[in-house]
This record gives sequence, structure tokens and C-alpha cells, in this order.
Amino acid sequence: MSKNISVLVYGTGFAGQGHAQAFRDMGAEVVGIVGRTQSVVQHVAKDMNIPYASTDWQQALADCKPDVVSIATPGGAHVDAISQAIEFGCHVFCDKPLTESGDSSKKLHQLATQKNVKTAFAASFRYMPDVIHAKRLVAEGAIGEPLEVECVSHFNLERDIPFGWSHRKEHGGGRLNNNFTHKLSIVTSIIGEKILSIMGEVRDDLGRAPIVDGVHNFKKRRDFIPRDLNDPSLKWGESNVEWSYTVLAQIESQIAQKPVSVLFKHGGLHPRFHEDHIVIYGSAGAIYIKGHYASGPLYFYDDNNEWQALPLPEDIAQDIPVAEGDTEKNWRYLIRELVKDIKGEPVAPYQTFKEGSQYQQLIDLIRKNDNWVDVTHLQ
Repeated sequence: MSKNISVLVYGTGFAGQGHAQAFRDMGAEVVGIVGRTQSVVQHVAKDMNIPYASTDWQQALADCKPDVVSIATPGGAHVDAISQAIEFGCHVFCDKPLTESGDSSKKLHQLATQKNVKTAFAASFRYMPDVIHAKRLVAEGAIGEPLEVECVSHFNLERDIPFGWSHRKEHGGGRLNNNFTHKLSIVTSIIGEKILSIMGEVRDDLGRAPIVDGVHNFKKRRDFIPRDLNDPSLKWGESNVEWSYTVLAQIESQIAQKPVSVLFKHGGLHPRFHEDHIVIYGSAGAIYIKGHYASGPLYFYDDNNEWQALPLPEDIAQDIPVAEGDTEKNWRYLIRELVKDIKGEPVAPYQTFKEGSQYQQLIDLIRKNDNWVDVTHLQ
């Protein structure tokens, strides 16, 4: 395939505009964009010099005839849009979560397989440079057999961020959908892709959030927090998703005799005291990566029983796409892999709807919160 890959984007907010620019930077042609509100989608299309703008997704598919669709709406709006695109024969790039439930995600994966289209699932923080470095160190045996992984993060999100999709399970909200997906992708990238078992506990520490008009860009929602939260005319929406979670998993490693134990601990509303981090412990050393999504730096516990900062290898640094932020860099990395694959070029394995479906089914299991053992009868 010698021509430029053509892309139709669904979504006009931060992710939609980010996907559009990322595809362009990776050599694709963005032929159209679709959104809910006519005035908004026309404004974004004009601002980004996108030739086609519409609020009718199915009509846009027929008019634009894209090679790829990029899905950048909240997870609750994914099913119909992706199903229609697959039926048109389009390849699909989709942000996390894949859908709002394991059942619907599984059906999309099955449909994509039946129609033989390529898919990419953008739980893409596995492409952080220090994650790639850690993966290399573990594979080289730098820490011996991997034994245990610890992922700890606290976001201290403002409790009065305006009510929206992130507060509702049916819309794709919740910290599991929007934090755990990245963390699990990071860990499986380093340790191994085969998840053996999982259990967890979730908690809604929020309860409700103020309803405010005018929020369009997810990144700017903090700007719309009401000044007077005691205003009697203020309306409130109810949260039905988790804002904190604790998950335990066992993951298979090809260089470990036993399953690797993994702890994922996240508090969306709680303040941090020490740094967020990801640590991989092994039989002969350990790797510590600073930051909730492994932004770095990376430290190695060496033979002298000391933590030593390791510089990023030059070949890894050179392979990271140029972009303003980590999210944008990671989109470009995965999009580059997808575009190469569509063109028939050699490409390393990347996450597809197979993982998107699996992750959503795991999230459904975690949300059941049914792993507790009643011990009140014990003396």
C-alpha cells in the first residue's frame, strides 16, 4: 500500500484533536472528523484544517471511505461507532476503555476478527521510555527471576470536578477504566502478556459531583468547578464508579519459575505523601521507576545494595516520537505501529481489541467486589 492511510476521527475533545494530530504526524491523512455538536465539530475541523465535518457517523463513513477510524469519545459511546466502522471494513484505533462492559468488548473483538480488520487498543503508556528500558533489563536477567511488582499512585483529584462521563460506569468512567488499563499494560509489557489470575476491591469515595454546562475539553474540566458549591440552584449528578481500587494479579513470566505477584494500588481522590511509583522486584535486584505511569527516572538496585539512577539508552530515546506530552508521544508510538502494520511492513506485536476485551472483562470481575471472606465467626 503506497498511498497515505486515510483516517476518520470520532470525537472533538482533547483525545479527538490529539488523535488527529498524532495520525498526521505519523504520515496519515485525516480526511474527516465527527462530533455530537455541529458548531463544535465545524470549529475544530476549521481550526485543524480537516476537510470534512459531520455529526452523522454512519454518513461520514460512507462519504469519507477511510482506511482507519480513530475512536476518541468516552467508552460508553464506542460500541455502535466501532461496529459500524468494522462493517465498513475499516481498521480501528481506539482509546481506552474499549467499551463500558466486558460483554460488549468481547463482541467487538469477535466482530473485528471475523471481518479481518486490524485494531489497536490505546492503553499506550507501555511505550514510556523507561518502561521499554525496564522491559529490556528484565529480559536480560538484570534482576534475576522477576518475583513481584508494586504499582502505587494517588492523584488527589478535585472532588468538585464537574459531573460527566468519568463519573458513570455506563459511559466508560471509573479509575479502573482510566488508570488501571494503563498500569496493567505497563506491567504486562515488562513481565509477560499472560495474566493468570486476578482479584480486587473497589470503592466510590466521591458520591456526587456538580452539574455544569460548557465542559468540552476533558483536560480543562477543572476550570469549570463552581465557585459557590452551596448555591441552592446548583444541580448534582450521582457517581456510580470506583475512585479507589486495590487489585492483586498473578502474571506469567518466561524467565520465572513461579507466577509474578502484582499489586495495583490507586487512590483517585487521595493525596500522595511519597512519590507514585512502579517497582519490579527480582531474585537478584530490583528496578524502581518514578511516577504513576513510569515517567522516570529509572533506578536499579545494584550489587552494592544501592539504588543507582540509570540513563536511558540512546537507541530507546531516539525511537520515541516527538510530541508535547507523554500521552501524545504514546499515541504516536502506537499509531506508528498500526500504520506500518496496515502497510504490510514488519512490526512488533502491539495491543489490539484482544487485550481491550480482556481488560474490560477483568474490570467487570474486579468491580464485583466478591473476594471477601467473612471472618466474624472466628474466635
